[in-house]
Amino acid sequence: MFSDFDFDVIQRSLPYLFKEGMTFTLELTVCAMIGGIILGTLLAMMRLSKYRVLSAPAGMYVNLTRAVPLLLVIFWCYFLMPYVCGYVLHRLYLVSPSAVGDTLVDLFGYQVKDGQPVQIGAFASTLVTFTLFQAAYYCEIMRSGILSVSRGQEGASYALGLNYWQSMFYVILPQAFRNMLPVLLTQTIILFQDTSLVYVLSITDFLGAASKVAQRDGRLVEMYLFAALVYFAICLVLSYGVRRLQRRIAIVR
Repeated sequence: MFSDFDFDVIQRSLPYLFKEGMTFTLELTVCAMIGGIILGTLLAMMRLSKYRVLSAPAGMYVNLTRAVPLLLVIFWCYFLMPYVCGYVLHRLYLVSPSAVGDTLVDLFGYQVKDGQPVQIGAFASTLVTFTLFQAAYYCEIMRSGILSVSRGQEGASYALGLNYWQSMFYVILPQAFRNMLPVLLTQTIILFQDTSLVYVLSITDFLGAASKVAQRDGRLVEMYLFAALVYFAICLVLSYGVRRLQRRIAIVR
């Protein structure tokens, strides 16, 4: 199988693979990580709230999202979200035609006509998908981090005159982030691996770029093996960095 292994096809494709494919993959990973952590932190605070009107919807969202395959969510967002957005914008347009219509035309060049689908784009669609999906996992990580902080910290912040939100943002969350940082980064590595699923939408991420080269030149073994080695090397280096970071920030008790 490896007797006619062609290294030259890999060398010729390196600029395309990394400039087009890996750039998309890294941009999607970083943006989805930031959005997922922010949304996940808000969900974690809602789940820990004593008010059922906040905790119940957050719990339902997290449990439902974690029970649905990511690939299915990718298809939902990519194929259904343009129609859902078009329908919502059309309903808003019926309520206030001049305000909504003029704003959409000025900002996006989109004209509301009978709920036509909105052209969202591949990157925006996948970014929303991974942000919403990963937020459920980041939520549980942050919830564990918040619960790991001693309740005495919260009581001490109240004694200093801080309210709930000040206590959470200035006292609790910084300590929770420190405690959960290695786990957050580990989940980000998983996110980096999961971004390869956008290949099913023919999006040019790193795996998609490797697949296009493989199909064009008829070199499936070379390209898929090289893609696997790149993913393995990146994840191995990142995992080693997470272990080093975990030892450096570990709190001696």
